[in-house]
Amino acid sequence: MFDRPKTGERAVLVHLELPQEGDKEDLLEIEELAVSAGAQPVAIVTGTRRSPDAKLFIGSGKAEEVREAVLSHQAELVLFNHALTPAQERNLERLLQCRVLDRTGLILDIFAQRARSHEGKLQVELAQLRHLSTRLVRGWTHLERQKGGIGLRGPGETQLETDRRLLADRIRQLQKRLEKVDRQRAQGRRARKRAELPTVSLVGYTNAGKSTLFNRLTAAGVYAADQLFATLDPTLRRVELPGGTGIVLADTVGFIRHLPHDLVAAFRSTLQETRDADLLLHVIDVQDPERQAKIEQVRAVLEEIGAGTVPQLEVYNKIDLLEHGQPQLERDSEGRPLRVHLSAVSGAGVELLLQAIADFFRTATVRARLCLPPGAGRLRAALYAIQAVQGEQVEDSGAWLLDVEIKAHDLAQLHKQQDFAPLLPPLQAEG
Repeated sequence: MFDRPKTGERAVLVHLELPQEGDKEDLLEIEELAVSAGAQPVAIVTGTRRSPDAKLFIGSGKAEEVREAVLSHQAELVLFNHALTPAQERNLERLLQCRVLDRTGLILDIFAQRARSHEGKLQVELAQLRHLSTRLVRGWTHLERQKGGIGLRGPGETQLETDRRLLADRIRQLQKRLEKVDRQRAQGRRARKRAELPTVSLVGYTNAGKSTLFNRLTAAGVYAADQLFATLDPTLRRVELPGGTGIVLADTVGFIRHLPHDLVAAFRSTLQETRDADLLLHVIDVQDPERQAKIEQVRAVLEEIGAGTVPQLEVYNKIDLLEHGQPQLERDSEGRPLRVHLSAVSGAGVELLLQAIADFFRTATVRARLCLPPGAGRLRAALYAIQAVQGEQVEDSGAWLLDVEIKAHDLAQLHKQQDFAPLLPPLQAEG
């Protein structure tokens, strides 16, 4: 059994090119993740395979190449830019004689470092324990033996079974505590709804500049840095728009491709701020060569967490890094705001963003088809009362299919009061 070092983070990075679109990762991203976690990349091993090897993920030949890199660079850690099974992690650690961490474990480690609030720490611990519960064996064969000897005999339970039971108990405790936090957050959302304050949530790929923009708009002093996942704990502040209208602006954790499911589950109360928002500001790094792929990744995560139908305004940030970058507000042929180009660092174009948000809440309407269950008669009557219904069909099940044209803010408020399914994504603003 190898000794796990208490200090030292010299890391060998491993990246495979796989033909499956769903398995593809970005080589540059694993380097940024490693540095964000505090590791020092000393070597990168790359390769190509048709499919992952069941035992070692990378195959025996490539594993030997990694082993040589570990020995020659005296590395204490090997980071894979992929998701590994517990068995693959265990087999690799036996062969390489050092710690092996996959992409999910690395992201969880970064989140553990960034958590500052009580809620954030609970969420990260829950995600880590869920991840760890499938990896308890990881080469610790002594845990599979039953406890014995004077004072240790009795239950006939192996140490591994004891650890699993303790993990399950701790996970249940964390879930109960987070449910309490979730209820507190729900009370805050209800209070904002009573005050008729619309919520605008910042979303985007990690390191797109959300926290810098949040600080520019609110002077909140939220921690912002040029690194992945600089922000973890959500922050909410009131912002005054041109004309005196007030909104609540929420800064949230950045997204990343293949966001670990354990994190999505653990951060459900945090992500609720995004699901319940009236408008999403999708912050995009304008000078990122991979920006289109990252835009698609953010949209995919929004769909996954149930926020895919929330209206969006695209914010192209970091124009100060472009040679001829100029602030501008782009509108469609009917005058609806589509995207804003700005610099959160210099403040150029921020007033255009505030104007675009004000225009959205003042005049924006959406067109959508809604599926209302048979018990939603009161909601159907409310839609008719505000003359939002453009057409109606009745399904055999008794459900109503309504074609509506309604203010985006009103639609979001109705959605919070009663669950219904938009069959078509809402079209953004109608002037």
